[in-house]
Amino acid sequence: MSTVSEPVSLSAPRGADAGLTPKQLADKYGLKVSGARPGLFAYSKQLWARRHFIWAFATARLVAQYTNAKLGQLWQVVTPLLNCAVFYLVFGVILAGKQGFPDNTYIAWLCIGVFVFQFTQNAVQTGTRAISDSLGLIRALHFPRASLPIAFTVIQLQQLLISMVVLVVTVIAAGVTPGRTWLLIIPALLLQTLFNTGISLVMARIGSRTSDISQLIPFVMRAWMFLSGVMFSIQDKITHWPHYLQTLMAANPASVYMDLLRHAFAPVIYNPHQPVHQTLPPHQWAYGIAWGVGMFVVGYVFFWKAEEEYGRG
Repeated sequence: MSTVSEPVSLSAPRGADAGLTPKQLADKYGLKVSGARPGLFAYSKQLWARRHFIWAFATARLVAQYTNAKLGQLWQVVTPLLNCAVFYLVFGVILAGKQGFPDNTYIAWLCIGVFVFQFTQNAVQTGTRAISDSLGLIRALHFPRASLPIAFTVIQLQQLLISMVVLVVTVIAAGVTPGRTWLLIIPALLLQTLFNTGISLVMARIGSRTSDISQLIPFVMRAWMFLSGVMFSIQDKITHWPHYLQTLMAANPASVYMDLLRHAFAPVIYNPHQPVHQTLPPHQWAYGIAWGVGMFVVGYVFFWKAEEEYGRG
């Protein structure tokens, strides 16, 4: 008795799906691309659902940042104070920048500028590396990638809040009496945090594509610091500039947020060289709101548009 073996067909069975392209098959059965970018509203909803993860991640990174240092978390306060001391020696004493400030308040004026600018500077620098430094996490877990630059901004905010205790002591020691304007510190910091988050999101997307940008950022930030009036009153240096350049300098976001915080802490040191004009111009708050809200929206949308690209390649 002989057995005849019949050939086995390895082709897909033909039926109702015969002749459909992969895209048509995916549409028919509701299949979606793995890791596809969700809509902006859905993305925001996912991000909000992970707010506890963002805060816990930021807190853990902050604690681990100084684990191996003997002074530990004290470096969060010591670092900006050392910057203030160096700037005071160079610009306040050697270059006589403290002249014209009432009752030796230059140190308070300087420290406010250093702390405020460093908040933005650190947000830019850490945001630039937020994606490239977290590739292992990105490739292992599925979550909105905006969580990372936002978490790094939260780290800088936590550091600033810790440093604010020392800043308050410094301002009071300089002879400044707390007043009602101190209530303005809260909205000013909230606006700067929005701005920092937006610019961190922008830099995170750029840094994820071009890693060399992180080498350029320190030079850009140094130039921005000198153009923002951290150590000296920039308004006094541009009085002979064309009007449009003066307007452009006045709209500098770093200068705007320093002005808001300096006026909130002590109107008397907001503009020491013009004591009869100690009232903060209303356009400074308009600038602060526009920069904070505008940069956050632009940065958020800009980052979201490349959601599918992070961690690939």
